[in-house]
Amino acid sequence: MESAFTPDLQALLTRSGAVAPDGWWDAVDRGGTQARVGHRLVDSGRLAAGALEVCHLGALFDAAYFLLAHDTRAHRFRPGAVHWIGAVRSVPVDVLVRESDRRRALLDRIWPGPDIDTVPLTRAPDAGAAGLPVRRGRILAQVDGVRTAAQIASALACRTYHTLVELRRLAADGLVTAAPSASAPLARAPQPHGVVWDDPDTALLRRLRVALEAL
Repeated sequence: MESAFTPDLQALLTRSGAVAPDGWWDAVDRGGTQARVGHRLVDSGRLAAGALEVCHLGALFDAAYFLLAHDTRAHRFRPGAVHWIGAVRSVPVDVLVRESDRRRALLDRIWPGPDIDTVPLTRAPDAGAAGLPVRRGRILAQVDGVRTAAQIASALACRTYHTLVELRRLAADGLVTAAPSASAPLARAPQPHGVVWDDPDTALLRRLRVALEAL
């Protein structure tokens, strides 16, 4: 499960420094066609199995939140479908849905404004990071009237859901609001690996090649 509003496993691992970009693409080249990229990262010693599982679950649950909480289109789960990254940890559908509902309830308790999740954000006049926790202050510094929560998370190499928690707290404190001109619905969001993450064209082409070879 992937969403344009959340970084995928590659972004989480490479932008955080857990895996070097060259190491990631070596794993893709060697294990992509066999759907064993994750196993390749672990077997090569580039990543601990536990770290892979944590990042995988984080990427999965973040994407599930946006798809289930914001996207009103019908969704289907295809039994037996295999991702080219390979099996990391199996998650039952009911667990996925329950976790998405739990996250939505938590965010709504902080600030009942779901538009914060998907639209460009702006700071209130004179809003500053003084007195804020470090993470919240770093996130506030990225709010510029143009970036969305997903783009802020990408810039800071953070998971989107953790960023949403801090942004909703900032909204509850009156420090952050939706930018006035932001009105684009979820269906118009950029596609994964497009403008949001600024991935180079070569990276996209390599992923497409791996996906085609795996067919």
